[in-house]
Amino acid sequence: MTIEIEGNARGRRRRGRGAEAALDPQRKVNYRRLKNPFPLMEVFPAHQIADMHETALKMLQELGMKVLLPEARRIYAKGGARVDEDTEMVYIGRDMVEAALATAPRSITCRAGSRERDITLELGSLVFQAGAGAPNATDLERGRRPGSARDYLEYLQLTHHFDVFHMISPQVEPQDVPIHLRHYFTTEAQMTRTDKFPFIFSRGTPQVMDCFEMIRDFRGVSDAEFRSEPRCYTIINTNSPRTLDIPMAQGLIDFARHGQVSIITPFTLMGAMAPITVAGAITLSHAEVLAALTLTQLTNPGAPVCYGTFTSNVDMKSGAPAFGTPAHFQASLAAGQLARFLGLPWRSAAGSASNTNDVQAANENQMGLWGCLMAGATVIIHSAGWLEGGLSVSYEKLITDAEVLNMIAELCAGAQARAEEIGYDSALTQVEPQGHFFAAPQTMDRYSTEFYEPVVHDYANFGTWTEHGSMDASQRATRVWKEILARDNRPATDETRAVDLKRFIAKRTAEGGAPPES
Repeated sequence: MTIEIEGNARGRRRRGRGAEAALDPQRKVNYRRLKNPFPLMEVFPAHQIADMHETALKMLQELGMKVLLPEARRIYAKGGARVDEDTEMVYIGRDMVEAALATAPRSITCRAGSRERDITLELGSLVFQAGAGAPNATDLERGRRPGSARDYLEYLQLTHHFDVFHMISPQVEPQDVPIHLRHYFTTEAQMTRTDKFPFIFSRGTPQVMDCFEMIRDFRGVSDAEFRSEPRCYTIINTNSPRTLDIPMAQGLIDFARHGQVSIITPFTLMGAMAPITVAGAITLSHAEVLAALTLTQLTNPGAPVCYGTFTSNVDMKSGAPAFGTPAHFQASLAAGQLARFLGLPWRSAAGSASNTNDVQAANENQMGLWGCLMAGATVIIHSAGWLEGGLSVSYEKLITDAEVLNMIAELCAGAQARAEEIGYDSALTQVEPQGHFFAAPQTMDRYSTEFYEPVVHDYANFGTWTEHGSMDASQRATRVWKEILARDNRPATDETRAVDLKRFIAKRTAEGGAPPES
């Protein structure tokens, strides 16, 4: 059985109909602009959500945030915050937070490399990212290894292939590329090998400015055009509890000044860097988001910003992070309630703590994913490929998780029950009692396009499966990712801009690059 990988992010199995199979119409789908079709769940009553918001405001005003960047403290002070320079503590009044919430946009149009890849971040939209930020990569053939430039490029090619991934994630760290040059490598790769919405790290202003310049020039826009619509995004992780470090504060300011998207995401683990309860951990996370969001709006009112949370629990026996747990699910629901309370687009996450692409990994990722879906998350990061609580990304898991995301995307289209779907004349009247519908006109018209065709799942019976080698899902996924990497699926690029980009990188490299700041 061969797999033909189509550009619409789906493997199509030919089922032995010979020459007829070649004449089958191609199944048309669009996974690029999804809306969440699922009813939203609530874990806390509305008055308790309001209490959590009030408590977060009280925390910011009375307990404050430790802000390590002097420039950020000056911006807060100019906006009316009380600042203690000796302790680096910033006390933010509720009036400042409310003013910031009034200017933060409720809908953000993100400009990708091509217009059909543009995405809109707002409540109700559904955007997926692959697992991200891992120091290691793993697959069945080469094993677990430190992330490399090759791994970065391969992972980028795989995530570009599947339309259900809408934004490029931080991916895997190319550790064999020097840290002062790494941002050149990752930005050039995203510009020339994909046309999806790109990511850049906030590792200090010099690196961010380099990336902004590369993206601006490669996209062929002016400074004003670059600032007027987001062309890239970053993820800002506060240092819980209640600390905003230097590169993260710089990132918030730089991205706000230049009109680019900041996804503010405290990483709060219940029982470790956050209270052990869901309510306490999410209240702390909410306060930290509000503090960071206020800094963006003080810097540039109307700057695009996305509410975020990544809250789960630790294993109280080992202290290790756990994902896909009931507490993780509940935390996503609570964060969704608070995001809707504010009216802001928001980011949540799935993920797995399993060490390999096994049943535990699938269970945890799906439990976390459904928590995000039921909570109404706009952006779901770590939706595929993430293992070991983020210490590695798995090629096989990326494929098996993409299968689930494709099926979620199918549900976003909604089912129809028009006359042609009901099929009174084309199906129901065509078959006598105890007959079958295989040859009914409706079936014959739709047999090759009606159902989702899996990428890696195998629906063969036991005998056929055994004859074909008894391959499990991970083994089949290995075959799929190898077939994808064997092809060049890069979008067309402007060769002149690609050459200019290389010249810029060569020039900046000769000048010493840009070390990260901390």
